[in-house]
Amino acid sequence: MDLTIPEDAAAFLKRAGWADAAIDPLPGDASFRRYFRVRKADGSGAMLMHAPPPRENPAPFLRAALWLDGNRMRAPIILADDAEAGFVLMEDFGDVRMREYVDAWPDDEMAVYRAAIDALLALHRLPPGPFTDYSLGEYVREVRLFTDWYCPARGLYIDGRGWTAAWEEVLAPLLPRQRPGVTVLRDYHAENIMLLGDLGRQGLLDFQDALVGHPAYDLVSLLQDARRDVSPELESAMFDHYCQGAAATSGGAFDAETFLADYARLGAQRNAKIIGIFVRLWKRDGKPRYLDLIARVWSQLERDLAHPALGPVAAWFDANIPAELRDPAGVLGGPFTS
Repeated sequence: MDLTIPEDAAAFLKRAGWADAAIDPLPGDASFRRYFRVRKADGSGAMLMHAPPPRENPAPFLRAALWLDGNRMRAPIILADDAEAGFVLMEDFGDVRMREYVDAWPDDEMAVYRAAIDALLALHRLPPGPFTDYSLGEYVREVRLFTDWYCPARGLYIDGRGWTAAWEEVLAPLLPRQRPGVTVLRDYHAENIMLLGDLGRQGLLDFQDALVGHPAYDLVSLLQDARRDVSPELESAMFDHYCQGAAATSGGAFDAETFLADYARLGAQRNAKIIGIFVRLWKRDGKPRYLDLIARVWSQLERDLAHPALGPVAAWFDANIPAELRDPAGVLGGPFTS
C-alpha cells in the first residue's frame, strides 16, 4: 500500500479550512484513486479522495454525489473540492461496510440485503439522473474486455466477430426496456455500501461511473457479487423482494419473467466484463490478487448462460472456450500466459 501523502494535500486542506488536520492513508482498491481519513484536533473528521488527472477525474463523482444527495439518496456530502488537482473532501461514513458486517453477523444478512434492495427501489422510483445512456455500444465495449484480456492470457484464439454479434443479438431486446431508464450506479455491491448507525441506513460509494440504464443492472451487481459469496437462496429471495416492490409501483406493467431474462442477460454481460477486468488488473496494473476472484465470477457467468435468453452467447462459449476452462472450481487450474 502506498502510504505517501499527495504533495498538494496540505495546501488543499488549508484552503478547505482543515489546516493542520492529521492525514491517515486507507487501503486502496482496483483504481488509481486513493483515500485518506483526515481529522482535526477537535475530533471532527472527513474523508479525502485523491483522484488525479489524467488517470482519474473527480468531476463525474462530484456530479453524481450532488445529484444523489439532492434526491435523498445517501451519498457522502461534499465539503470541498479541487477537481483540477484531483482532490475531494467529503463526509466520512465510518468503518462499517456491508461486506464485513454481514460476514461477522450472518443472522442479519437478510435484513441488510433487504435494506440494500429497498435503496435500489427508491433510486429506481426517481427520474433518471443527468447521465449518459447505457448504450448497446457501451455494453459491447465492456464485454470485449473478456476477449481482449482473458482469452489472450489463456492462449486462446477465438472468434472475435462472432463474440460481438452474439452479444448484440442477446442485448438488443432489452434496450427498449431501459427507456426512459433509471440511474445505474454500476458498482453496487457489499463493499461499496456503508451501514450508517442502523441496518436500514446505507451510504453509497463508488458511483462516479453512473449511467442511465436498465433496473436489473445494479440488482445483479449486488446479488452476483464478484467479491462475496451470495447464496442461491439469498439471491432468489432478494430478487423476489425487488420484483414485489417494482410491481407494486408499476401499475401492473411489471413482467417478472421478462425481468428475469434481462437480469440473466446483464449478469452474463457484467460477469464476462469483470473476468476481463480482473485479468487486466494483473497484466496491466500488476495486481494479481484479483485472479483469485475469477472462479466465483465464472460460476455466476455459467448460471447466467444457462438462461435461454443467452442462447447465442452460450453457443459462442461452447465453440470457443475449451471444456477444461469451463469448470468454475478449476478455472485457475491451468497457467495463464505471461
